[in-house]
Amino acid sequence: MRIGELAARSGVSVRALRYYEEHGLLASSRSASGQRHYTGSALERVHLIQRLFASGLSSRTIAELLPCVDAKVSTPESRARLAAERERIDAQIGELTAARDSLDDVIASTASPFTGCRYVPDPAGPAVPAQEVPSRAATLDAAS
Repeated sequence: MRIGELAARSGVSVRALRYYEEHGLLASSRSASGQRHYTGSALERVHLIQRLFASGLSSRTIAELLPCVDAKVSTPESRARLAAERERIDAQIGELTAARDSLDDVIASTASPFTGCRYVPDPAGPAVPAQEVPSRAATLDAAS
């Protein structure tokens, strides 16, 4: 199948398919006129690549793991690589949770006219009622 058909069937842009090829994630053959042609298994491969990207893996990591996938071999190295990626994602989740907690504190501190800053009420009512966004300190107090 040609690149446009693969793009349409996979829901991935032509540009993304070219990127996958450029980074060794997807292979094609070329016609005499230089057009890319893909085998029927390319659709499954694109879906796999998309799942790996959705899992937070980089194209470099995916390229390192695909030979194991192709050979249907799970090595200690590939499992360690996946575990390391999971740890990296867990760390990012922790950082994002801390950022969200800080934002909740800011929202809670500005959701009342009694905070010391000029308070302008929302004409449609409060977007986020103060009681729905507990401050981090209140959450920690409740937990103790």
